[in-house]
Amino acid sequence: MTISERIFKRLSDISMSQKEFSEKTGIQPSTISEWKKKKANPSSDKIMSICVALDVSPEWLLSGTKPAGSRKDRQDYYIIDKSSELGTLIDLFNEMNDDFKSRMIGYATAISSMTKEQ
Repeated sequence: MTISERIFKRLSDISMSQKEFSEKTGIQPSTISEWKKKKANPSSDKIMSICVALDVSPEWLLSGTKPAGSRKDRQDYYIIDKSSELGTLIDLFNEMNDDFKSRMIGYATAISSMTKEQ
């Protein structure tokens, strides 16, 4: 099954119209129609907005290996929007030297332990 086939199958499964999908993703309806008509796949810059709108993981959308609706399941990796608070933290962390990275992990571990005790 192709990416576009998975998209249209998922739209059907969750009873979402192409118009609603277009509104949720910001993707032009004509582009979505082209995917269906020509069995073309979306460009990579649209993958994350598609996943959010369909509530699926990128892994499932791209390969079909995880069931639809697994976006909230724990994965061995994270996909983070760089403009989010977490994305900012990751950027700042990556700019640190190894000593400061180690200290930050220690601080985060200590704070996490304190919040669990409350």
